[in-house]
Amino acid sequence: MGWLEQHWYRITPTHLLLLPASLVFRLAVALRRALYRCGILAAEKLPVPVIVVGNITVGGSGKTPLTLWLAQLLLDNGWHPGIISRGYGGTSTVAQAVPPSGDPGVAGDEAVLMAQRNLCPVWVGRDRPAVARALLRDHPDCDVLLSDDGLQHYRLRRDLEIAVVDGVRRFGNGLLLPAGPLREPPSRLARVDAVAVNGGTAATGEFGMQLQGARFHNLLNPDAGAQAADFQGLRLHAIAGIGHPERFFAHLKSLGLTVRAHPFPDHHRYAPNDIDFAGADAIFMTEKDAVKCAAFAGKKCWVLRVDARPDPALAQLILERISPDGRQAA
Repeated sequence: MGWLEQHWYRITPTHLLLLPASLVFRLAVALRRALYRCGILAAEKLPVPVIVVGNITVGGSGKTPLTLWLAQLLLDNGWHPGIISRGYGGTSTVAQAVPPSGDPGVAGDEAVLMAQRNLCPVWVGRDRPAVARALLRDHPDCDVLLSDDGLQHYRLRRDLEIAVVDGVRRFGNGLLLPAGPLREPPSRLARVDAVAVNGGTAATGEFGMQLQGARFHNLLNPDAGAQAADFQGLRLHAIAGIGHPERFFAHLKSLGLTVRAHPFPDHHRYAPNDIDFAGADAIFMTEKDAVKCAAFAGKKCWVLRVDARPDPALAQLILERISPDGRQAA
């Protein structure tokens, strides 16, 4: 995938080879969606509202922070949410609950990250409808489901779709896989309920969103906190195995930190030598990296928690769409 990504944000001579495969993929995507829309392929309806948070591009755009923000929003307004996920990067196939102490190698790094926030039940598995049914059986009080990264999973009928767009990279060269980063054409966004733009500038009809965070905690001792000013004058390194590592490094720079950046592929499975930086006084990482480094991290490892802060109008839209009676917390 790393080789392909070099061609996703520009047009190169290699696209003479990639474009035919991209056209075939585009036809397959259109056919599959048409089969679901006309009912030839069946989508399963659940007894509770389903909100899908996804995107139309490969790689991270901020879906997981937005899903966590949405879970907190629903809790604050009297709902009892549950989160389902494919558990990408993990080996899990059957439906299973993810505890805060879960193994990211089994459940996936993002699922463990969400479970560690301890907001609501988190379940993973390859068959999303089966995962949803299992969660609802185990948690009968759950009255709304959030599907993390499920925009293209049409087997699960949804009541609300939220697409997250990277406001800096947008849609790359505008081509579908493998010639570009798109899973579906940009026209798909016209049919979702809301488009949240992470960073950059939101267009008319879109909802702006920022990832905010300024406080670090020590990976080995979560009760030990620090701010950027505490690291001034030290030799600093940073790792990021997320969809867009440069976003994390730019965030650190915005906090006034000068770091030596070490990008890794999305969902990278870290080994001890990946974070063995000679002479480092502190090593910064994302929460997603931290769940995979906890087993061998040293006291120099610090984690930056970030939270989604979308346009307040997005919260209003979501609550109105799933709860016409305007349910509020008791």
